[in-house]
Amino acid sequence: GEKLFAKRSCGTLDNPPSARRAHMIGLDPISWAMAMATIATVLFCVVPGVVVCMPVLSILYFLGIPPVPELLRTLVVFYKTLWYFSDPRNPYEGAPSFSFKGKEWVRIRVHLASLATVLYLWDKRHYRHESFQRDMILNLRNVAIPGTGVPLSLFSRSSVATLGVIVIIYPIVAILGAIRGAAGSEPSLGKSFASLLLRPTDWFSLWRLNCRLAALHFLRTKDKGYLLEDKWRFLQRAKEEGIPVTPWLDDAMMVVKHKNEEGGLGFYRYKNVTAGGNWIIQPSLRNHSTIRKLLPTNAPLSTFRVLTASTHGLEGLPRRRSGTSNATTGKEQVGGGRTNNESKAKQRKKNTSSTVKTLTVVWRAGRSGAATDHNSVLFDVQQDSGKILRGTTNQHWYQLGGSKILTTSWTQDLRYLHHPDTGVAVTGKVLPEIKKILDVAERAHSELVPGVPLVGWDVAMTEKHGILLLEGNFSCNFFMGTVDYDWYYKFCDDFYRALW
Repeated sequence: GEKLFAKRSCGTLDNPPSARRAHMIGLDPISWAMAMATIATVLFCVVPGVVVCMPVLSILYFLGIPPVPELLRTLVVFYKTLWYFSDPRNPYEGAPSFSFKGKEWVRIRVHLASLATVLYLWDKRHYRHESFQRDMILNLRNVAIPGTGVPLSLFSRSSVATLGVIVIIYPIVAILGAIRGAAGSEPSLGKSFASLLLRPTDWFSLWRLNCRLAALHFLRTKDKGYLLEDKWRFLQRAKEEGIPVTPWLDDAMMVVKHKNEEGGLGFYRYKNVTAGGNWIIQPSLRNHSTIRKLLPTNAPLSTFRVLTASTHGLEGLPRRRSGTSNATTGKEQVGGGRTNNESKAKQRKKNTSSTVKTLTVVWRAGRSGAATDHNSVLFDVQQDSGKILRGTTNQHWYQLGGSKILTTSWTQDLRYLHHPDTGVAVTGKVLPEIKKILDVAERAHSELVPGVPLVGWDVAMTEKHGILLLEGNFSCNFFMGTVDYDWYYKFCDDFYRALW
């Protein structure tokens, strides 16, 4: 198990080194097709459009007609800063800041530095898979730009296609979003475009930023806490530390068969992970009555996403080329592995408990008939009082297939005060157990994975077992909850400065 982070093998008869290299650099037919499609789009669509538009934009720019100067300035900042960060030899703090200062520049620098790491991380080892590219393919296969129906994993098949998304499709989507925003409540087209392109706060951009930060942090540190991305390792380790987690069954095999099938049909057998299999066999859990009364009768287990941040991962990182100090104490970095020295373990818990902070809490109120709470309404929750605030959804990002092109809106401005399946009022309800929910998440981060920067914990309130942790997600997102963005971007900036 500890060899999970070892270097990749030289290959086998079924998977020789040449085949692995071909896969990594994108030489398979799908990758070539995506690359050629991207190049064709640029040559036959984007380039002619730019050639036609540039003279008009130039005239408008020199005439000073708003918002053209502001739009062009934003594009210059985007491409020039992205180009600077595309070379990892350039110092992190040496990026041209133009006229941006303070918190605004921190947000821009973090966002564009993170985008630039995509191709740098491309063929590097990821804590879940053999490469960052492979993780994107698997992680984005059920996500599509709303209204397109095309899974984003297709673009991850080729580095050329991915680059095309970053430098071409992303600015186009940003300008379309800015036009829509300017027609609504946004102050101006130029400001809206700059916000979407240079310092976005939408759930998808923040999710991918967190994913890239985790990948870069693992690549630099090989922190053993990332081993607990394995759900079985996590459950075992948490139980050893006395942290409440979902129970599991020890039966070596689970057999499931349909009541009306015959001839060997409808028969399924699952080997338990406790017996060397791949399946964690667990009893079904029921929502606690506190939240069950707010849900449909056939709703799934509806969990709380508690996202915590730990500055402990900065400790022990060497000074890098920027020559600046980060928020470290100079102590030796501690990973998520076990230690035989009990006093050292206790000291570690004492030191790390003060470095963990909850950033956001969201209750995922499951929909009627859904198998899991991935199909849910996302209700923001106040950390201090436990009061449930307004709800929203990001389901329009998960609509795949050609039939979704005409039926899926580009944006989702719905605000829920009631559960849409029952009409029961949710906003305004208070969760008296909020402190226990936060405590179990913060304790897990402090004691299990103190070196991992960000973790999204799935916490359940159950009828029989009380508050339990289901799992921790290191490539996590905020699920559109309230976030102190100034603190968050400063946190990310400290890590990028140390890791660059």
